[in-house]
Amino acid sequence: MNVITIESDAFKQIMDKLQSLESKFIELKMEAITPLSEKWMDNQDVLLLLKISKRTLQSYRDTNKIPYSQIGHKIYYKASDVEKFLKKNYNKLRNF
Repeated sequence: MNVITIESDAFKQIMDKLQSLESKFIELKMEAITPLSEKWMDNQDVLLLLKISKRTLQSYRDTNKIPYSQIGHKIYYKASDVEKFLKKNYNKLRNF
Protein backbone atom coordinates (compact mmCIF):
# COMPACT_ATOMS: atom_id res chain seq x y z
CA MET A 1 0.00 0.00 0.00
CA ASN A 2 1.33 3.43 -0.95
CA VAL A 3 0.93 6.42 1.31
CA ILE A 4 0.70 9.82 -0.35
CA THR A 5 1.20 12.96 1.69
CA ILE A 6 0.23 16.49 0.68
CA GLU A 7 0.54 19.83 2.33
CA SER A 8 -2.39 20.97 4.43
CA ASP A 9 -3.02 23.98 2.13
CA ALA A 10 -3.29 21.70 -0.90
CA PHE A 11 -5.63 19.38 1.03
CA LYS A 12 -7.80 22.34 2.03
CA GLN A 13 -8.00 23.49 -1.62
CA ILE A 14 -9.06 20.01 -2.71
CA MET A 15 -11.73 19.87 0.00
CA ASP A 16 -13.02 23.34 -0.94
CA LYS A 17 -13.33 22.27 -4.59
CA LEU A 18 -15.18 19.10 -3.57
CA GLN A 19 -17.59 21.09 -1.41
CA SER A 20 -18.15 23.51 -4.28
CA LEU A 21 -18.94 20.61 -6.62
CA GLU A 22 -21.29 19.10 -4.06
CA SER A 23 -23.16 22.40 -3.75
CA LYS A 24 -23.48 22.65 -7.53
CA PHE A 25 -24.80 19.07 -7.77
CA ILE A 26 -27.40 19.81 -5.09
CA GLU A 27 -28.44 22.98 -6.94
CA LEU A 28 -28.79 21.08 -10.23
CA LYS A 29 -30.78 18.34 -8.51
CA MET A 30 -33.19 20.89 -7.04
CA GLU A 31 -33.67 22.47 -10.47
CA ALA A 32 -34.37 19.07 -11.98
CA ILE A 33 -37.07 18.20 -9.45
CA THR A 34 -38.76 21.62 -9.60
CA PRO A 35 -42.15 21.14 -11.26
CA LEU A 36 -42.35 22.54 -14.76
CA SER A 37 -45.18 24.88 -13.73
CA GLU A 38 -42.87 26.73 -11.34
CA LYS A 39 -40.18 27.52 -13.91
CA TRP A 40 -39.90 30.72 -15.90
CA MET A 41 -38.47 30.91 -19.39
CA ASP A 42 -37.15 33.90 -21.29
CA ASN A 43 -37.64 34.64 -25.01
CA GLN A 44 -34.61 32.62 -26.05
CA ASP A 45 -35.76 29.54 -24.10
CA VAL A 46 -39.20 29.62 -25.75
CA LEU A 47 -37.77 30.27 -29.21
CA LEU A 48 -35.50 27.24 -28.91
CA LEU A 49 -38.22 25.03 -27.44
CA LEU A 50 -40.86 25.86 -30.04
CA LYS A 51 -38.36 26.32 -32.89
CA ILE A 52 -39.99 29.55 -33.99
CA SER A 53 -38.76 33.03 -34.92
CA LYS A 54 -38.76 36.11 -32.70
CA ARG A 55 -41.46 37.61 -34.91
CA THR A 56 -43.72 34.56 -34.53
CA LEU A 57 -43.37 34.68 -30.75
CA GLN A 58 -44.14 38.43 -30.85
CA SER A 59 -47.26 37.62 -32.88
CA TYR A 60 -48.36 35.05 -30.28
CA ARG A 61 -48.02 37.72 -27.59
CA ASP A 62 -49.82 40.38 -29.66
CA THR A 63 -52.77 38.07 -30.33
CA ASN A 64 -52.91 36.88 -26.69
CA LYS A 65 -52.15 33.30 -27.67
CA ILE A 66 -49.49 32.95 -25.00
CA PRO A 67 -49.37 34.75 -21.63
CA TYR A 68 -46.20 36.55 -20.58
CA SER A 69 -44.71 38.82 -17.98
CA GLN A 70 -42.50 41.80 -18.77
CA ILE A 71 -39.93 43.47 -16.55
CA GLY A 72 -38.35 46.39 -18.34
CA HIS A 73 -37.45 45.09 -21.78
CA LYS A 74 -37.14 41.47 -20.64
CA ILE A 75 -40.05 39.10 -21.31
CA TYR A 76 -40.71 35.91 -19.37
CA TYR A 77 -43.11 33.01 -19.85
CA LYS A 78 -44.30 30.44 -17.34
CA ALA A 79 -43.24 27.02 -18.53
CA SER A 80 -46.71 25.72 -17.64
CA ASP A 81 -48.27 28.35 -19.97
CA VAL A 82 -45.99 27.28 -22.81
CA GLU A 83 -47.00 23.68 -22.14
CA LYS A 84 -50.70 24.65 -22.20
CA PHE A 85 -50.12 26.49 -25.48
CA LEU A 86 -48.59 23.36 -26.98
CA LYS A 87 -51.42 21.14 -25.73
CA LYS A 88 -54.05 23.57 -26.98
CA ASN A 89 -52.54 23.42 -30.46
CA TYR A 90 -52.12 19.65 -30.43
CA ASN A 91 -53.82 17.90 -33.34
CA LYS A 92 -54.42 14.25 -32.63
CA LEU A 93 -54.60 11.96 -35.61
CA ARG A 94 -57.74 9.90 -36.10
CA ASN A 95 -57.40 6.13 -35.83
CA PHE A 96 -53.94 6.41 -34.35
